[in-house]
Amino acid sequence: MRVSGYFTASWKSLTVMSFRLLFLLPAGLPVHSQGDSQSDNKVMDNITVRQGDTVSLSCGQGDLVTHSAWLNRSSIMYAGEDKWSVDSRVSLVTLNQDEFTIKIENVDMTDEGQYVCAVQTRSKATTTSVHVIVQVPPKITSLSKDLVVNEGSNVSLICAASGKPDPSVSWKIISPSAQSLPSEDEYLEIQSVSRQRAGTYECTAINDVATDIQTVELTVNYAPSVSEGKDVGVTLGQQGVLQCEADAVPSADFEWYRDDRRIFNSFDGIEIEDSGALSKLTFFNVSEGDYGNYTCVAMNKLGSANTSIVLFVVIEPTSSTLLQVQDGNSAARAALTSTCLLVLVALQLLLKF
Repeated sequence: MRVSGYFTASWKSLTVMSFRLLFLLPAGLPVHSQGDSQSDNKVMDNITVRQGDTVSLSCGQGDLVTHSAWLNRSSIMYAGEDKWSVDSRVSLVTLNQDEFTIKIENVDMTDEGQYVCAVQTRSKATTTSVHVIVQVPPKITSLSKDLVVNEGSNVSLICAASGKPDPSVSWKIISPSAQSLPSEDEYLEIQSVSRQRAGTYECTAINDVATDIQTVELTVNYAPSVSEGKDVGVTLGQQGVLQCEADAVPSADFEWYRDDRRIFNSFDGIEIEDSGALSKLTFFNVSEGDYGNYTCVAMNKLGSANTSIVLFVVIEPTSSTLLQVQDGNSAARAALTSTCLLVLVALQLLLKF
């Protein structure tokens, strides 16, 4: 990273003033500025720390140190072993002739900025400055709530995030199938949404520190579409079931009709059972009057659809019918046997010649 370079003359003057007050320097004792042979002003590389972590600030002391202090924004944090800061997160780690180190726990954005270690020896004053950069994990701060829209509507989803560095935001649909979606920023626009675009949408905010992920559920309402009905054949007196299946959001309500007359549950020994997208019309004991054409109607608030199903008679084979079939089979076998004998006789005659 580029070293921060705003250690200006005004800052130096302020540091010198704080130094004088702190160390109670006599007015006649010179405090030298940068460029003087008896003064050192050093700038260390930036320190980057993640929000919530601990950062240690350290500088070398040298021999014959009379006074030393750590300052932040002209406020004295530590003067030697004496703590001037009221912040409980700040503490002294090491103080000797070689090293002066303090630490700041649970670092926050307010801790970002310039820090100065000031050391006074018998011969000169030394200042060492360092800039602390605080990185913040991304956090999604504004996210669209779960949406319910009608098919054909325009949809706009928003996912705004904060963090440092600024996080990048991306969208993808994870249900029913994972698929990345084009979006240049926190907005995702879907024009004329179709039922196939319904599902779970995932927003991801990411920077150099971490990742934050949240989801939005998009429900698309559409009118029912009904599968083509399959005609059913049933023997008189047996059980028969007509089925009607509809695709719709929200789920369809079903109605059954015989001609123009609506059929209700438990009507003339008939039971209607609806389960999600399927409706069943059950005849427990089919009579001659039950045969005919039936209509299933599926409907929701967006529209309706219907299909027709025929319940037709299936005749079971009787005992006399079975005998006729058996007699016919016997005659066929006899005819086949006679044909085979004729073929054998013909072959024998041919072989003699």
